Amino acid sequence: MSIHISAKKGDISKVVLQPGDPLRAKYIAENFLENPRLVSQTRGIFYYTGLYKGKEISVGASGMGFPSIGIYSFELYTEYEVDTIIRIGTCGAYTTDLKVFDLINIDNAASESTYAKYAWEMEEELMPHQGNIFDIINETAEELSLNAKSCNIHSSDIFYRKNPEIPEIATKYNCPAVEMEAFALFANARYLGKNAATILTVSDVIPTGENISADQRQTALKPMIELALEAAWKTV
Repeated sequence: MSIHISAKKGDISKVVLQPGDPLRAKYIAENFLENPRLVSQTRGIFYYTGLYKGKEISVGASGMGFPSIGIYSFELYTEYEVDTIIRIGTCGAYTTDLKVFDLINIDNAASESTYAKYAWEMEEELMPHQGNIFDIINETAEELSLNAKSCNIHSSDIFYRKNPEIPEIATKYNCPAVEMEAFALFANARYLGKNAATILTVSDVIPTGENISADQRQTALKPMIELALEAAWKTV
């Protein structure tokens, strides 16, 4: 049991799927895992462990932003001996080259955040995925006939901002979309020698205002969930 996760040792698998939303974790557990059991619900952040094609996999929420995923991923890696975390979430596209429902497997996360600097004394603005799970996801996407684009992402501390222009760092590192967690996850995994990947579904295209409706989200996110589960299955 850690400070923020109340699961007992052994209750969480070596591989964890980590959406931001606790209710999305619940949805995945109840609809994609066999015999899922709730192993933690501290602060309303649900963690479940169940079977996927006979192998044990856990799914649990990260919350929103670097501080939240920083805490949960660190405790999973250190207190529960998790080897691999696959973040599954949504992102906003800066460019019309991306469309809603597009799948992205993140290569590097670029950020102005000081998270890595002050947590682990890492000065880089660009944080790569960690371990071989990125390659496993690409291979699995090909097997499933899914078009998962590999690209960089802008990981931002900011959801609402005064200046609507694309931030300089996103242009500098050729980031076609933005989210709020991958940079911290990759930094933690790098420091601890663990595996980390991020798969995202484009939920909105910022220049046009096009977006996935609330009613469409569960169906829209199914390919990403299945891709993550199949890739996770290969690592267990």
